[in-house]
Amino acid sequence: MPNFQYTPPITATFPTVIGGVFIGSVKNAPSSDLLLKIYQHEQQEIKQAIGDTPLSDLPSLNAWRSAFRAFNVDPTKYRSASEALLRRLTKKGDIPSVNTLVDIGNLVSIRYGLPVAIFDVGTLVGDTLSVQFASGEEEFWPLGVDEYEHPAPGEVIFADAARNVYARRWCWRQSRDSAAHAETTQVIVTVEAHHTDALKTIESAVKDLEQFLREHAAFRGKAGVISAEQPIFSA
Repeated sequence: MPNFQYTPPITATFPTVIGGVFIGSVKNAPSSDLLLKIYQHEQQEIKQAIGDTPLSDLPSLNAWRSAFRAFNVDPTKYRSASEALLRRLTKKGDIPSVNTLVDIGNLVSIRYGLPVAIFDVGTLVGDTLSVQFASGEEEFWPLGVDEYEHPAPGEVIFADAARNVYARRWCWRQSRDSAAHAETTQVIVTVEAHHTDALKTIESAVKDLEQFLREHAAFRGKAGVISAEQPIFSA
């Protein structure tokens, strides 16, 4: 099984980062009627709870905006995955179902205002997926595009030993090959935060994710919390 880590330059620059991590096996499928009901109910609850509050006022999202600025990305041009989901929810009224894994990730993401990434690691090169600063030579294959692109030097990315990029701008967008699909069986799942009281929030999010993943996606594996002080998680 693979490992997940924050590299030393990341923990030096972002000493308050907290991450929840899952590594293991899953079964993916269209979401069940029960999961869809929970997911749709959660969307309505969160939409009502936010009301007219600007998303930038939510502490978890505000902290992610600051993190983006720290590696020279405009967070109003490239929104964190959690802010993009909540923006869609508040502007369009709902977030469509994709599949069990994606729906679980999105459900927990909007519940806590934190980015949840579910990475298919079936083709991971090496034994570690790392959060690191890009050199600019790595390759990222966007969803729905047949041509790769290079991340900007200094951008925060998720990458393997072959410098394949699994996510750009930390939690902005996943790659074509890392996105959860019908045949996904091996995953690394992350939920991350930078705000005050992040540890408490991450612990709650990990508990919810584990329940959903085990009950609806037959997850078998290990879960835990990492930080700048303990930056490596091994299954």
